[in-house]
Amino acid sequence: MLKNKKVIIFDMDGTLIDSVGIWNLIDEELIKTIGDGTIDNIDIAKQRDDKLKEYRSEEDPYLAYCKFLKEKYHVTIEKEEIKDLRYRIAEKYLKEVVDYKPNAEEVIKYLKQKGYILAIASTTNQHAIECYKKENRNIINKANLETFFSVIYARNDVKAIKPNPEVHHKIMEQLHVKPEECFIVEDALVGVEAANNAHIEVAIIYDKYSDSNREEINQLSQYQFKNFEEMLKEIKKELEG
Repeated sequence: MLKNKKVIIFDMDGTLIDSVGIWNLIDEELIKTIGDGTIDNIDIAKQRDDKLKEYRSEEDPYLAYCKFLKEKYHVTIEKEEIKDLRYRIAEKYLKEVVDYKPNAEEVIKYLKQKGYILAIASTTNQHAIECYKKENRNIINKANLETFFSVIYARNDVKAIKPNPEVHHKIMEQLHVKPEECFIVEDALVGVEAANNAHIEVAIIYDKYSDSNREEINQLSQYQFKNFEEMLKEIKKELEG
């Protein structure tokens, strides 16, 4: 799995951190706030992911997503105000609630100790990443991003988001490595597609919010793990014999 690899690239939301469900709560609160206080019977995560995929060529896919919400729920305020409101709602969650998935920090520390270069390729906006780096005590106390990751790219750092492989190309260019020297850890279909488009092997960490695409995810990924504990056991078995 890691033979001849130099760089391990992690996705953030849904992979390293248990945040997809939290973003669902944030979007639920947002929809209730801009609407009539209720929410329609929808799969919030799927609606958001489908729209971000549809708007991936937009300059700001999240602003386009907010425009979609404005039109769907017949909101009078502008899309920019909806986006600002979304991140105001998110502030507490990002600083106090978001945490690593179980054993994720152990994998990070072990790989760093073994000499691998660690990178993050996230579609999360820069503001959220800064919260994780500077203010989220859960993350800081377990494995500070700035200590363990040599490269951290957020949504704002690229023109095209996953499944476009631009972020992976930027990481490889910065670290002077080839696709065969990299390894990606993801949770969702768009991330697996981005890995495939970059010609980099990818492992999946299970996340229930990606179950609707599970069959395709498993077909397109080279490795699948139920959790980080299982992944760590496999890595240690490979590296230590």
